[in-house]
Amino acid sequence: MTEPGSTTASITVVDPPEGRLIAIGDIHGCVDELSVLLDEMVSYWKITDRDRVVFLGDYIDRGPASKLVIERVLEFRQVFPQTLFLRGNHEDMFLSYLGLPGGSMGEMFLPNGGVQTLGSYDVEDFFSLPSILAAVPGSHIAFLQELEVCISCGDFLLVHAGINPALPLEAQDAEELLWIRGEFLYEPHNLPQTVIFGHTPFHDIVDDRPFKIGIDTGLVFGNKLTCLNVTHGEALQVVRGGRRAVTVSLARK
Repeated sequence: MTEPGSTTASITVVDPPEGRLIAIGDIHGCVDELSVLLDEMVSYWKITDRDRVVFLGDYIDRGPASKLVIERVLEFRQVFPQTLFLRGNHEDMFLSYLGLPGGSMGEMFLPNGGVQTLGSYDVEDFFSLPSILAAVPGSHIAFLQELEVCISCGDFLLVHAGINPALPLEAQDAEELLWIRGEFLYEPHNLPQTVIFGHTPFHDIVDDRPFKIGIDTGLVFGNKLTCLNVTHGEALQVVRGGRRAVTVSLARK
């Protein structure tokens, strides 16, 4: 059972796409590398409406251009409307800091990159809630509030941080899906799906099939941004400051 006071996670179930399932890891305000990656997805992978792209969360904080990242992903969804967005723990903190329902741990927002996020909206007084709400566009507020917590798609479960390996899917705690590390990273689980996750930065893709695949490759810490073609086991990656993406193939298992 989940702990008292916890919130059971809402699972969004979608059908496997006619084309490819594609997942994008943590961006953290790095809009230049994101733009390179999305452009290369279109030109190299030639994605279409038959494909489904899922962003794994943490669009904001730490990097220089959180506002522009949200604008860029919203523009992308206009072209590819099957795109889905997961909530990361950083969006959760931002919602809480804004005094909006659905978020938690708002007191951790500023020391965990929130200063950079508010700066990207030209906010000068970080403690004036009316000023902050006036500076953040309504479309961005709606984006934050509509983010999914967990997406089930065929053989894959997509979450920001991971799952509690001791619990069945229907008993997963929403907060754990945004924050968990230890036991998820180091323990197998009994779910019938492979978990695609971000949140914990690694030097490269964590390929622990059939249990999990991690694609937070630490872009904001000077490493790279990863986009995984989940269906075919191929990835595109852009290094921090890079202007082209490189292709990486996951070994068959």
